[in-house]
Amino acid sequence: MRSARLTQALEAGLFVVPPEGRVALIRPRIGDDLGELPKDRVEVITGFRPDFDWFAARGVTVLREGAGPYAAAVVCLPRARAQGRALVAMAAALVVPGGPVVVDGQKTDGVDAMLKELRGRAAVSEALSKAHGKLAVFPAGPGLEDWRPAPAEVEGFRTVAGVFSADGVDRGSALLAAALPEEMKGRVADLGAGWGYLARAVLGRAGVKECHLVEAEADALDCARVNVTNARAAFHWADATTVKLPRAMDHVVMNPPFHQGRDADPALGIAFIGAAARMLQPQGVLWLVANRHLPYDRVLTTLFREVQDIGGDTGFRVIRASHPIRVR
Repeated sequence: MRSARLTQALEAGLFVVPPEGRVALIRPRIGDDLGELPKDRVEVITGFRPDFDWFAARGVTVLREGAGPYAAAVVCLPRARAQGRALVAMAAALVVPGGPVVVDGQKTDGVDAMLKELRGRAAVSEALSKAHGKLAVFPAGPGLEDWRPAPAEVEGFRTVAGVFSADGVDRGSALLAAALPEEMKGRVADLGAGWGYLARAVLGRAGVKECHLVEAEADALDCARVNVTNARAAFHWADATTVKLPRAMDHVVMNPPFHQGRDADPALGIAFIGAAARMLQPQGVLWLVANRHLPYDRVLTTLFREVQDIGGDTGFRVIRASHPIRVR
């Protein structure tokens, strides 16, 4: 979908790639096609590890943070509006003054609202509509600095726009933290650790030797490094579904994501549960919080010998699953 809009914009002359210089492709997602962009000059900029690894595996230059100046940039709008603003402002600062900045996104992700807001700040081109999305171009320059928000403080934790639960502690995570036993001991992994709320609760248990925070979103992990300063913490910028930790864990805690874009995708949470089962000791325990409507029972009873609900509320279940079953 994105490549179709880019190709049409290039063919129509709406977006003209400068003849020289690097082109920043900001926050594309797995499966996005570079289309007619000059592949030898494109640098993908993303802090989301699965996307980072997918493009790197295809021989594309991938950076967590771009280093300007770029000749042009393409911003792939995310779902979170504040994060989208920050990415557009970043592109405007990275590209040479007057160079083209493309803003591309799906209608369901708010591209119409973003372009309307941007027109009050910059000379935005006519929008190209195709494949349930829109694309427009504006010249790089100053004037969007206030769209790059400073980190926020929420209940004693640092957060930043675009990360999960940026405005406050997630109710499910709070329920899980309250259910963790005081006598928790050994090595613990926090899968999808976010900005460190659960890890801080885990490290409040004196018997915990190590807590491994595994988080795919680099911005969230940066916040976690500020929020969790305990020497027993280790930080891993990694996809929780494929990460390889240095040793087996005694416990895994997690509040796994279950959305890909706007659509619920239980397969994502199921992949987290599978990863937890693989990394646990034979006597290990998974501590999981999940929305009640998610179909996790079958995978839990397939992968663990003991599964029980230990808390929750009308919207969430807190689950204890122990003794992972090894598949021969």
